[in-house]
Amino acid sequence: MLRRRTVTAGCALAISVLTLMAAPAVAERAPAAASPKPAPAMIDAMTRDLGINKEQAESRLLNEARFMGVEKSYTDKLGAGYAGSWLSGPTSSTLTVATTDAAALTGIQGTGVRGKLVAHSLATLDAAKAALDRTAATQAHGSTPVWFVDVPTNSVVVQSSQPAEAQAFIAASGVDASLVRVEQSSEQPQTFYNLRGGEAYYINSSARCSIGFSVRRGSTPGFVSAGHCGRAGNSTAGYNRVAQGTFQGSVFPGSDYSYIAVNSNWTPTSQVAYGNVTVTGSSVAGVGASICRSGSTTGWHCGTVQQRNTSVTYSQGTVGEVTRTNVCAEPGDSGGSFISGSQAQGMTSGGSGNCSSGGTTFFQPVNEVLSAYGLTLVTG
Repeated sequence: MLRRRTVTAGCALAISVLTLMAAPAVAERAPAAASPKPAPAMIDAMTRDLGINKEQAESRLLNEARFMGVEKSYTDKLGAGYAGSWLSGPTSSTLTVATTDAAALTGIQGTGVRGKLVAHSLATLDAAKAALDRTAATQAHGSTPVWFVDVPTNSVVVQSSQPAEAQAFIAASGVDASLVRVEQSSEQPQTFYNLRGGEAYYINSSARCSIGFSVRRGSTPGFVSAGHCGRAGNSTAGYNRVAQGTFQGSVFPGSDYSYIAVNSNWTPTSQVAYGNVTVTGSSVAGVGASICRSGSTTGWHCGTVQQRNTSVTYSQGTVGEVTRTNVCAEPGDSGGSFISGSQAQGMTSGGSGNCSSGGTTFFQPVNEVLSAYGLTLVTG
């Protein structure tokens, strides 16, 4: 429901749509579980992306774990002369430790460890980068988006699509130019956020709804949700209030579905939040089948399909061909994912009751909106 005012206790069971006025979103992080051996998925990804075999991947992880302590010991031992260290080789079998102190080179030794004499300490390079950071806070540098301390080359690297602008940026910082190397680069980094079913999004910086499912129309990413959440042209922001997208189409009443195209900061996924389910298709579940719902107000709740092809009348009008369930929902859950097993079913429309005492909730079948706008469901 578009919650514009407080609902009285006497209206608690009124059938209504489930949009909520804006409220702060809170993200929770589960603690990572320690594992005594690398997960098979990690080994598979390493072999695929690093171009090494399974045995090399396992050896690499062992070497990297061993060198973690060794690196720390040289940081302490070399003090002001320490100039950084780095691993090399397909199995990370070599740790190079750099120093500005020639006399200290003989003390850099051990299995797989070698020393290298360089001109600048890590402290000197870090100080140069810090000066660039301070300058960036007060000067425009749009075509110079990345700079970092590069220990293998014993320099600070500034990447830019406009080298002349990068040189001006460096000069303005007062950094010794001999410490800095400019690299031509066309990279334009941006933040990335995932679209997950059930997570919050905000409409015109006001009402809050929930994502249904990630979709694509051609190469354009987006998601589907409830139609009563917004109208074509309305802007959306994600759970974190970062600009997200625009409603491309919306139908309500009659039906209750919408399609939102998102910008390049957002990546569609096959995931449904709270239940952590991967969507694999959109086959329709039968009456009596178990079904679960994900929404940004109440999270994950389950029940059964009671009737399909239901008509329900809200204060705004009648919506037909929705599915009735005994899953509870509350304001702000609108648009969120209904899923049976791994099959997407639809987007939360409205209902009665709540998740304290129980209730009835209706959803708009997802296949209707996919067909209406020529969308492809993102599956895993």
